[in-house]
Amino acid sequence: MGSDFFGGQFSAACMSAGTSSFADFLSSVAPELLPGGGAQAAAGPAAPRDLPHATTIVALAFDEGVMMAGDRRSTAGSMIAQRDIEKVFRSDEFSCLGIAGVAGIGLELVRLFQLELEHYEKLEGRTLSLEGKANRLAAFVRGNLSGAMQGLVVVPLFAGFDEDSGRGRIFSYDVAGGRYEEHKFHSIGSGSVFAKSSLKKLYRDDMPVRDAVLACMHALYDAADDDSATGGPDMTRRIYPVVAMVGADGFQRLSDAEAGEYAGAVVDERMRAPGGPVAPLLTGGGPNG
Repeated sequence: MGSDFFGGQFSAACMSAGTSSFADFLSSVAPELLPGGGAQAAAGPAAPRDLPHATTIVALAFDEGVMMAGDRRSTAGSMIAQRDIEKVFRSDEFSCLGIAGVAGIGLELVRLFQLELEHYEKLEGRTLSLEGKANRLAAFVRGNLSGAMQGLVVVPLFAGFDEDSGRGRIFSYDVAGGRYEEHKFHSIGSGSVFAKSSLKKLYRDDMPVRDAVLACMHALYDAADDDSATGGPDMTRRIYPVVAMVGADGFQRLSDAEAGEYAGAVVDERMRAPGGPVAPLLTGGGPNG
């Protein structure tokens, strides 16, 4: 960070009493470290071209909580910038966060949000409610508005297990920090329109874990099928989507081996039926039913 933080000693600002918000602390001590801070403002009226961008994230509520998955590709213009980037992260024990947009800004936002939740818990001796976490994240996104106006857009997808209601919940955001609760499933990123269309056909209430993982994998596969910025399972390099779930037992992430098994099952099914699984039509509802 700056000399105030890493000079061999803690500064007076670090030792003084303040609020439970790490973002508020940074805004008074080192505002340039916040999204939309001095480093971005100095970038000028337009962002540099061909910055690496993260793409498609999906989330759905299932029987035991909420699940989030992301592909592994980042792009810079028409080029693949990275094949194994991670876009889905643990934000705390009962929530997770996915990012789409400028990868560098998005990763910075993730780290600051993780610190924000940890800082609050240490000072207050308790965790924020899921609503409170969603609201804090909205403030971070709003803080990047000046960067977004320059083209440095990053939009998160937030999900978690609500211990009060005992269910998984999903929140999406716009670039101005608007926060919206989504129901059942949602997707963000360049391939989101294809992923959401896939989930619309595959989603069922109270899905078991296996079906939920397969639905997310199929949705990302469909996104990669039509969106060049979204990467499908890379079986030759063993690069698979990141899949995380949050339930009453907290955050869990599928291992690479587990994700590979699901990805392999999806690829095998697509070899037989390239269009993927077909949702059955209801019977008895037609004009002759």
